[in-house]
Amino acid sequence: LRLWDAASGKPIGSPLQGHTDSVLSVAFSPDGRRIVSGSFDNTLRLWDAASGKPIGSPLQGHTNLVRSVAFSPDGRRIVSGSDDNTLRLWYVASGKPDSPSQGHTNQVWSMAFSPDGRRIVSGSDENTLRPWDFATGQLIGLPLEGHKKILYSVAFSPDGRSIVSGSPDNTLRLWDAASGQLIGSPLRGHTSWVWSVAFSLDGRRIVSGSPDNTLRLWDAPSGQPIGSPHKGHTNWVRSVALSPDGRRIVNTLRLWDAASGQPIGSPLQGHSNWFLSVAFSPDGRRIVSDSLDKTLRLWDAASGKPIGSPLQGHTNSVLSVAFSPDGRRFVSGSSDNTLRLWDAASGKPIGLPLQGHTNSVRSVAFSPDGRRLVSGSSDETLRLWDAASGKTIGSPLQGHKSMVYSVAFSPDGRRIVSGSEDKTLRLWDATPRSSIRLACQQLQRHQLLWRPKDYNLGEEFDAIAQRAQQVCRNRL
Repeated sequence: LRLWDAASGKPIGSPLQGHTDSVLSVAFSPDGRRIVSGSFDNTLRLWDAASGKPIGSPLQGHTNLVRSVAFSPDGRRIVSGSDDNTLRLWYVASGKPDSPSQGHTNQVWSMAFSPDGRRIVSGSDENTLRPWDFATGQLIGLPLEGHKKILYSVAFSPDGRSIVSGSPDNTLRLWDAASGQLIGSPLRGHTSWVWSVAFSLDGRRIVSGSPDNTLRLWDAPSGQPIGSPHKGHTNWVRSVALSPDGRRIVNTLRLWDAASGQPIGSPLQGHSNWFLSVAFSPDGRRIVSDSLDKTLRLWDAASGKPIGSPLQGHTNSVLSVAFSPDGRRFVSGSSDNTLRLWDAASGKPIGLPLQGHTNSVRSVAFSPDGRRLVSGSSDETLRLWDAASGKTIGSPLQGHKSMVYSVAFSPDGRRIVSGSEDKTLRLWDATPRSSIRLACQQLQRHQLLWRPKDYNLGEEFDAIAQRAQQVCRNRL
């Protein structure tokens, strides 16, 4: 191993020697005082980051090479993944391992701790991710299972009766939003992953984008492709959106004629790094895009010209963007773990960043009435927000076992669908009544509120208790 000065790019001291074969993975402890490494020699080693000296003996337990290592957020434990198909947890103080975590049937290539240190997610050569020691949340029904790999994108049909999803298994799938059952067979046509999906406003067509450098149009009722792939890009198509009139498609970042499948004009150029997400304004006159360059840009949809300068406010890559239903605002989600609201006319940020997630915000959406926002995050949760105040509504929505890549409201605003790296879609009750019902269920178990009548705590408390009981009786 070698240590390097991040400012000068110069090596610090001599190579760290101790392994007897190639080193595959390294990680710093959260306080920066220690390093852990994994090797072809089937061991892990701890190192003092200041002196470069090994700490103790090699950590032995795996029976094959160690591909990945990570410290827990508190720095007290290490997790490792190996070609012996297992994960192992190690105590940093003693160097002793727990029993192997078995479940994968092939090499474990990657894993990570959740920010609270209570969960681990691992990725394997068997094309699966597995969460370990995870917590569940309140959900509607069971996970929607059908894809063979990660779910990258989901969207509701305009009537709210169907859901479409896209996956690295190269397919799209249609689902019945009420029952959660699959509709028909997988939609096949792309020769690589399906990164993004969207419905037309009439719900009769679907557009998808892929790293095979193409877009495809699909007939939603039959699931059949419409015409040939739309070609013109020289790299991955990561995001797609249909204009409100259904006549144009925008993706990262070309405009297309939806009827003919031909590109309109030249590519839209202005970002200095990859585009990840795009959205039309409700009137179809503007487009907003986001990028790994930490900015957003507004574009004139007719001319393809940028409107004003790049919009700055996030401190890391911008991963998702959506217009409000009235077109006066848009919202963005970023790897800086925040959402930001923007004034669509001036391009200025509205208020302070919306904070609550503990990892990257990968997807955002407005409710149909524009009063709420939903976000999905790498912290494996969804969050609801009040769009006027920027405050969170209730607790995080927990249930997914890995990153949440995509979120969407149903057209009536009463449900949310989310798609995750755990290969499932989940439906959630988004109505305010559901939050009241949950609070009342919790109050029912409160001993002071539902105490015997002769248990006196004073007139003021009695009045509050009686009012709470009255509200809850109307809800349960």
